[in-house]
Amino acid sequence: MTVFFGYGRVSTDTQSTENQRVELAQAGYQIPDEFWFSDHRISGKTCATQRPQFSILLSKIRSDETLVVSKLDRLGRDAVDVMQTIRLLRDRKVKVIVLQLGSTDLTSPPGKMLLNMLAAVAEMERDLLVERTQAGLQRAKAQGKKLGRPAKTTDEQRQSIRADLKRGISVSQLARQHSVSRATVIGIRESATV
Repeated sequence: MTVFFGYGRVSTDTQSTENQRVELAQAGYQIPDEFWFSDHRISGKTCATQRPQFSILLSKIRSDETLVVSKLDRLGRDAVDVMQTIRLLRDRKVKVIVLQLGSTDLTSPPGKMLLNMLAAVAEMERDLLVERTQAGLQRAKAQGKKLGRPAKTTDEQRQSIRADLKRGISVSQLARQHSVSRATVIGIRESATV
């Protein structure tokens, strides 16, 4: 008899994993309470293996058992994390089914092919995002827009700080005097020596 484990995750207190559990039940996966694990207030940016309930699930699930989740992003923060999580489960001979992708076991050869295609698409999306960001930055520079964080000090303040530094006034004293951090004063000092 196949044993099914279920896992759900939500990011905030106002959300519930119950919808994810209902989704699994509607797809024919009745998950007993002792095999249902859910993390609450856990960001998708947290690696799956670092989530408290997912870690407990990993300690209980055995070979030839099956983990079922509603969506791929429940298994990891990005394509690399998802692949690592699935590889970890595959190495332990645990099957993985993601409802969003149908009933294919992601640890099987067709499942691996599907994951590789998804990882390639995710990588292409990241590359396109970087490309669009770079194009936008170049366009903004060409239009004469100043990029980056606005300066915390004016040109006059920076000249005054440099002069005071040459006169031996301490970084801490100048930071207090100009209401800026020590790092800002040190940055001004370093930029003068470049």
